[in-house]
Amino acid sequence: MIATAPKTNYVSTTNACKLCTPLGATLAFKGVAGGVPFLHGSQGCATYMRRYIISHFREPMDIASSALGEKNAIYGGGPNLKKGLINVMRKYAPEVIGVATTCLTETIGDDVHMILHEFRQEFGDLPLPAVVQVSTPSFSGTHMDGFHGAVLSLAEQLCVDQVEPTGRVNVMSGFVSAEDLRHMREIGRAFDLELTLLPDYSDTLDGPTYDEYQPIAAGGTTLEEIRSMSGARASLEFGTSLVGRKTAGASLEKRFGVVNHQLPMPIGLRATDALMETLSELTGQPIPEAIAAERGRLLDALVDGHKYIAGQRAVVYGDEDMVLGMTSLLAEIGIRPVLVATGAGGGGFAEAVHETCAGLLPEMPEVMEKVDFHDIAARAGELKPDLLVGNSKGYRYARDWNADLLRVGFPIHDRFGGQRLLHLGYRGALGLFDSLVNLAIERKQNTSDIGYGYI
Repeated sequence: MIATAPKTNYVSTTNACKLCTPLGATLAFKGVAGGVPFLHGSQGCATYMRRYIISHFREPMDIASSALGEKNAIYGGGPNLKKGLINVMRKYAPEVIGVATTCLTETIGDDVHMILHEFRQEFGDLPLPAVVQVSTPSFSGTHMDGFHGAVLSLAEQLCVDQVEPTGRVNVMSGFVSAEDLRHMREIGRAFDLELTLLPDYSDTLDGPTYDEYQPIAAGGTTLEEIRSMSGARASLEFGTSLVGRKTAGASLEKRFGVVNHQLPMPIGLRATDALMETLSELTGQPIPEAIAAERGRLLDALVDGHKYIAGQRAVVYGDEDMVLGMTSLLAEIGIRPVLVATGAGGGGFAEAVHETCAGLLPEMPEVMEKVDFHDIAARAGELKPDLLVGNSKGYRYARDWNADLLRVGFPIHDRFGGQRLLHLGYRGALGLFDSLVNLAIERKQNTSDIGYGYI
């Protein structure tokens, strides 16, 4: 039986446990080489997203905007969108412009597809970049809906022809850290595989310093790579929440016969085992020794460190697939998730939590979907957790409850290096486990009257 926590029926959101839909789309578009995200809406939306994303990634984040005003809300934003695209072409000379709508343009009913068709006809004599569009009304989704929608649009609007087999493997990893993306490439190389990561913001949102200003940061998935995804030997798509949805991997399978493997986000032992077994089957190779050694080190650490954390009670919150991955890891290492919550809803989240914890926990955690932090805090305060696992938004609650907070996922505003936090693979699980153990040790030291030099 699935335990579902009680939820108060609020009229409005008090403190959202999600971000706006076009924000997720801009992050996905930022992972395309030569790409510029473009918001069709007001200037304020773009400004908010720039500020929000910069505080996590600590990198410049240019987001163009059609800068609509009151007049456009009445007469439509078509002229502004066309003018904005021309301005972006002049300033950035991009290869791809990713256009995401906002609440305003969705509400007034701008037909972006038609406007872009007119744009291509009116300015066909210019060297036009590829323009990809995605509908992202924030009043009906989360930033993860925007992220996945943008990935789907990139695959559907740019990969339109069947190409010769490339031998590559498409990887749609979901919204993970820049370090996670780099680690996925490393795993691919261990299996002698060339991966097409869509998107790949490992350099564009976590790159080196430059001597001169770069209008568009280097890195990202190239147009050529995206257009040749139809020739891949297979696709890997991470995210239990994607099952049954129209996704980039499902679209490539339907249109070009590229077999799509939907896997849980590989956080923790079981989910990473599933990824490695899939890669081994795809390549016909055994799991490489270096990866097997990482698995061995993880198991050794679990043996050494479980005594510090066994029996702790945790609240996990945030993006649904990151939450499911962290819940799986906690259950594997002896921490009991007592409440698992997300701002998303309607995607079978409760059932996914149940499947994730099956065989690991004597009692299923309570589950809350489509909730804000006000709801989570009300229930978590009664459950009295030792630990919170999620993004920086839980900081004030952790402080009020005198509980530890393990910061994972996005956004991490109050610590440095959130974009370089590794979650995926055996190495990611080992790093997260070390952090959890050290949180427990630090608490014991800080609350002891005599202190412990050795523990």
